[in-house]
Amino acid sequence: MAGTEERTAGGPRVGIVMGSDSDMPVMAKAADILEELGIPYEMAIISAHREPDVFLEYAKNAEEKGFKVIIAGAGMAAHLPGMCAAIFPMPVIGIPMHTSSLGGRDSLYSIVQMPSGIPVATVAINGGANAGLLAAKILATSDPELLGRLKEYSGKLRDQVMAKDARLQELGYRTYMDNQKK
Repeated sequence: MAGTEERTAGGPRVGIVMGSDSDMPVMAKAADILEELGIPYEMAIISAHREPDVFLEYAKNAEEKGFKVIIAGAGMAAHLPGMCAAIFPMPVIGIPMHTSSLGGRDSLYSIVQMPSGIPVATVAINGGANAGLLAAKILATSDPELLGRLKEYSGKLRDQVMAKDARLQELGYRTYMDNQKK
């Protein structure tokens, strides 16, 4: 499919789709997490409003392509995640994008308020990294190796916090804060 990008070995297990390239900085955070955890994905820019025929093909063929999860980012009316969930039979994770008019609340409400029977898991506004982690956790329910990599990832996060606390205890909060500003 034109306009797609596939990363890591093997067929894609996660589809990452956004309606505009302005969403790329947030969606890239999901891709970064998937790459770090060794999860193959495909990324595409497809507008549900401007090219509904292309979107429909994408969502209808996602299962056949091997996708187990779709991460869909959208702003304002934010129809992309909900439409993916209406067509794709497996989990869809929506990322509401920050908007200049309503700060992303419009996107958040649009994604989280799906009608009964069409669920979309929703992360925070601009929550690309958490969307990638949630997709990985969904996949890890049937992939022990991936579960191990997720546990290692969590261990790294824990170690980072512990190192920061040790530094705080060593320096005191004023010096710690001064060092953060530099």
